[in-house]
Amino acid sequence: MKIINYLSTVAVPMVILIIIIYGVKEKNKVYDTFLEGAKDGLNVVINIFPTLIGIFVAVGALRASGILDLIINIIKPIINILKIPAEIMPLAIIRPISGSASMAVATDIISKYGVDSTIGLIASTIMGSTETTLYTIALYTSAVGIKKIRFVLLAALIADIIGMLTSVIIWQILSKTFC
Repeated sequence: MKIINYLSTVAVPMVILIIIIYGVKEKNKVYDTFLEGAKDGLNVVINIFPTLIGIFVAVGALRASGILDLIINIIKPIINILKIPAEIMPLAIIRPISGSASMAVATDIISKYGVDSTIGLIASTIMGSTETTLYTIALYTSAVGIKKIRFVLLAALIADIIGMLTSVIIWQILSKTFC
């Protein structure tokens, strides 16, 4: 265990040292190259900043407006037929939009129902098996200037839905088997 701690402590400084040695060997101006990369990184941040602001405002409005509860009430007959617990629906709706908001919702679910409850286990599995799809797509596509995201968005949302449904199915089966 001590060797792993030692390796993890020296890994980053060693990589930096290797890059510097390689740059000097190849007669590159290492510091100038670093500054050029930092400037490029700053340009990326400036380009994606409006996208981030838009997503944060939209998530805040969605949570504060009560529309989440309205959506859940509208789809309640469908989720009852599919035997999906209504308690996880706020997480299922928020997760593709925002990681921090979904973390807050998952924390609320787990603190209310417990970490070992079926609902808590489903929420945890959803957090691990899905992605903040809209955030990720908006961030990456705006960084490289892609405008047509229709098929990427559809495929990613289908993957999120499958991850969520699989989480529910697996924990419903496991909770009946082991409880």
